[in-house]
Amino acid sequence: MIRVESMVFGPFQENTYLLINDAKEVIIIDPGMYGPNELKSMITYIKANDLKPQKVLLTHAHLDHVFGLKGLLENYDIPFFLHEKDLPVYDTAEAVASKYGVVLSLPKKKYNLIAESDELSFGGNTIEIRFVPGHSPGSICFYSKDNQWVIGGDVLFQNAIGRWDLPGGDLDTLIKSVQTQLFTLPDETVVYSGHGPKTSVGLEKMNNPYFN
Repeated sequence: MIRVESMVFGPFQENTYLLINDAKEVIIIDPGMYGPNELKSMITYIKANDLKPQKVLLTHAHLDHVFGLKGLLENYDIPFFLHEKDLPVYDTAEAVASKYGVVLSLPKKKYNLIAESDELSFGGNTIEIRFVPGHSPGSICFYSKDNQWVIGGDVLFQNAIGRWDLPGGDLDTLIKSVQTQLFTLPDETVVYSGHGPKTSVGLEKMNNPYFN
């Protein structure tokens, strides 16, 4: 069994997710902690719940999803992973942050690549990687069939989809990604989005204006 916890961080109100198994191991997805106070709140939560960080996964590398990456890796000696096609986004994130007037410093630690052909074993469950470009060129989702959820990043929201007007984004590609990689999942699959409330595959197939 994998429990999903979420924390909202940063000026863009980004959802950071923690996947916690029965052994209290934790995978952190999209660490968006902005500034020392938000980083401290994450570390305090980890300590208070006796969690053991294992790795960091990025659905994509837009600045609001990596604000807390450096601070997290300075406190925990764990690897982080992203898709190869999002490396251009990661490499330009600091420059983009300066244009938004926000501070971002990325870690010197070497990234690890994760591909859609990979599967993660965690808590006795398998987490599938799904390639969902369109919001960014290397966006990925993390799907757990056993637990009936998908961590979707900024691809699909409640009654909306992610932006496609950022570098590397494309509307037609995004629509196709959702239709082929998310709408093919069971209707009861919970969708944990990168911003805003959770939803489900069935609700979005029925109500999302981009598909109706």
